[in-house]
Amino acid sequence: MQKLNILVIGGAGYIGSHIVADLVEEGHSVIVFDNLSSGFKENIPDEVELILGDIKNKSEINEAMKKNINVVFHFAALKAAGDSMIVPEKFADNNISGTLNILGAMVENDVKSIVFSSSAAVYGEPAYLPIDEKHPIVPENYYGYTKICIERNLEWFSKLKNIRYAALRYFNATGYDVKGRVKCKENNPANLSPLVMEVASGMREKLYIYGNDYDTPDGTCIRDYIHVNDLSEAHLLAMDYLLKNDKDLVVNLGTGKGASVLEVINAGAKVTGKTISHEFTARRAGDPSELIASSELARELLGWEAKYSDLENIFRTMEAVYF
Repeated sequence: MQKLNILVIGGAGYIGSHIVADLVEEGHSVIVFDNLSSGFKENIPDEVELILGDIKNKSEINEAMKKNINVVFHFAALKAAGDSMIVPEKFADNNISGTLNILGAMVENDVKSIVFSSSAAVYGEPAYLPIDEKHPIVPENYYGYTKICIERNLEWFSKLKNIRYAALRYFNATGYDVKGRVKCKENNPANLSPLVMEVASGMREKLYIYGNDYDTPDGTCIRDYIHVNDLSEAHLLAMDYLLKNDKDLVVNLGTGKGASVLEVINAGAKVTGKTISHEFTARRAGDPSELIASSELARELLGWEAKYSDLENIFRTMEAVYF
């Protein structure tokens, strides 16, 4: 296997740190670029260089790209969909402008491959389920808009500058490393499962559920939950695909199965043996009632499928971090 020099932008954060662990285990030379706004130094293995910097700063990301980089992984987006509807300007500055800075630095330093953490939020309210890659792109929140805007820029840089990209549209990332390599809890989580664990472990008094009047069996939103180790495997396969095929890649990553908010809470309660206090509150703007992925294309092109993503296993891997 060829040893690569890989720059992981946002590699101290929740998803990025899992990818860093797998890249190091595969024998690659890894550099992490992170502003530590939501990541932790403790998540980064000793043999990995950490460059403190921000993608909003052109000179900082350009300097990091000078280290003979073969592949970039990009996890440095703001991701709280609810917040994106309140402060869209912050999401525009970080997600869109920041990514253009990354692409500019790649052009200047002749870096030709990028694996991008995209999102199922690009699709919006489903026209049909499960959602495949041909589904209409109609994001319902500004966060989703920033992701598709980034993808469109990747398309143009592919055409104009021969930068090959993988845009991985994943659904709800969850769980913690099955090998126990990532120790730090996610900082200020916005997703459901870590909030369940914060209640179970006593860090949070109760959980607020945004709406119980959706057109679903129990009235709460249904999502496709995918374990972070399954995501990580897909990222490494996507990198291999870019390098071997010299072709761009856009695929969904999910399980093809949905679970409601209440089903997730019940699974967390079962695994931890704790009562998960919760309260219903008003819907959030931009929340579709149901999102379930078709990952057939990822299976076909990458040979990938989810292995760790049943709800009870997800919560078992989280127990080691929260208790």
